[in-house]
Amino acid sequence: MKKLALILTLLASCSAWAQGDAEAGKAKAATCAACHGTDGNSLLTQYPKLAGQHAGYLEKQIKEFKLGMTSGGKQGRVDPVMGGMAMPLSDQDAADLAAYFSTLPISDNTTSEESVELGQKLYRAGDSERGITACIACHGPRGNGTELSGFPKISGQHADYIKIQLEKFRSGDRANDMNAMMRNISAKLTDAEISALSQYVGGLH
Repeated sequence: MKKLALILTLLASCSAWAQGDAEAGKAKAATCAACHGTDGNSLLTQYPKLAGQHAGYLEKQIKEFKLGMTSGGKQGRVDPVMGGMAMPLSDQDAADLAAYFSTLPISDNTTSEESVELGQKLYRAGDSERGITACIACHGPRGNGTELSGFPKISGQHADYIKIQLEKFRSGDRANDMNAMMRNISAKLTDAEISALSQYVGGLH
């Protein structure tokens, strides 16, 4: 019953997104280039690659950055830089930008050899004794996530960015995850495990 309710919620949220126009989004994306690159592949590794990310996920994040500002940090996703960037955007702007970035190819990335043993174990199997769900359950065997479920693509993403987000989930500084699932998992991860996972997912293809 809980699973059915979750699916219905996801479907309802997906249907709420505006229809994005990738060409319109391209024209609006100039201000994004400084941090996220001209092709959606950021050169600064603390900022995420937007290229190839699911449009629904990108649109949701833009709206939640805006919500973080309008709610005084009580809702949404709090980030002073992205909150300021999102504030003037309309729902159609968010949809157009998301549509545009989703059409771009993500740049190549690799997995460091030292992260494979621990990162692969956690990603594929989790740790049942500690209540850590395997990442593969939501993000898939190749880290591609799914558009319908709202789980983002993490394959090819910068390790530094993934690490920062896991640490934010662990501390509670980021709290816009569905049913607090990322906060629950990251709270049980050590620094070494977060580092290994962050590096491991970069090379999933």
